[in-house]
Amino acid sequence: MDGGVLWPGDVLAAAENAPPVESVEVVARDLAKRVGAFDVSFLLVDLVEEHLVRLTSTAQDPDGRDPQPVDLRDSAYETVLRTQRPRREQHGDGARVVLPVTNRGDCVGVLEVTVPACDEQVLAQLGEAGHALAYVIVTDRRFTDRYHSGRRTTPMSLAAEIQHQLLPTASCCEAAQFTVAGALVPADDIGGDTYDYSLDRDALHLSITDAAGHDVASALTATLLVGALRGARRAGRDLAEQAWEANQALLDHGQRSLATGLLLNVDLHGGLVELVNAGHPAPLLLRDGVVERIALEVDLLFGVKPYRYRVQRLDLLPGDRLVLLTDGMIERNAAHVDLPALISRTEGLHARELVRAVTRAVRHACRDQLQDDATVLCLDWHGIARTERQADNGADMDTASPA
Repeated sequence: MDGGVLWPGDVLAAAENAPPVESVEVVARDLAKRVGAFDVSFLLVDLVEEHLVRLTSTAQDPDGRDPQPVDLRDSAYETVLRTQRPRREQHGDGARVVLPVTNRGDCVGVLEVTVPACDEQVLAQLGEAGHALAYVIVTDRRFTDRYHSGRRTTPMSLAAEIQHQLLPTASCCEAAQFTVAGALVPADDIGGDTYDYSLDRDALHLSITDAAGHDVASALTATLLVGALRGARRAGRDLAEQAWEANQALLDHGQRSLATGLLLNVDLHGGLVELVNAGHPAPLLLRDGVVERIALEVDLLFGVKPYRYRVQRLDLLPGDRLVLLTDGMIERNAAHVDLPALISRTEGLHARELVRAVTRAVRHACRDQLQDDATVLCLDWHGIARTERQADNGADMDTASPA
């Protein structure tokens, strides 16, 4: 290594001295110099997680002016993202290493480094660099559209633009007691689905909603819903009050629009879940290998009339997996997917991978022509015995045969 020991702080310092729109290129060049790399690339995951976009390459595109899409399915990149373990393989006279760039469970992309040689010390330091790079991107994407644009491998309509702005910035979050992951597969004519989550000291808040209608009208209804729910939540309102505010927002401003919704509040000190079901499909619970639909009382859709929503309760046990869906996951061609069987079959996978498996299955069943948005939100409850998140430190590695 040309620059001696590489610390995560070196990556952060290099990024801090660069404009947000250029931080990835600066970090890549700095990393290439420190480890004597032939090439350092960063590849960003696209919105539907079917492609990567190579944002920069010190050998081929050092200024990041010509981002290139790269197939993700059945590639070494997909293996690294799925396992969250670095992959090392021989590459000519050197070694090619692909490493996850992930922040608290949110897969941002991968770091690809080609070096003359890669021993365990170099591998460990590259892993730390990849982890630090995730923090750089999560921070800098607040200041530039570059990462938002880079994730788009297909054109986006006005309705889709509105809809995606309503989703959480990160599709996955890991904490000591839980992991949550979500995804939305939009219909050709946007159907108004959203999901949301937020963590505070004592509770995890979840919601999944489905606005009636299509295109911009449904996206605007979804905007009212999400805005009302977030506003009530941030004001400290309880779950029943949040539901009331969402309903009232549609009555006051929705021009007779309707929406279903499922709101949850998970107590982080005991696993008790409070739920409000506003006409929404029931969630599925995987417990001890068995998938069951949770029997919930169904209240009125949002937007029908002034209404007091009931708060119901569910006790989670360590190891439980709770899956929330919109009706696009179970309607028309999507109904051909045996969701309980799929959830049971993927029990050992990370919540993020369950979400990917479900969305892929539905897209395949509908031949990528969905009649309605299909959204899934997965909660894995680890229990209160754990006090720290079990973050992957990159110690394990996938070693491939020579390229």
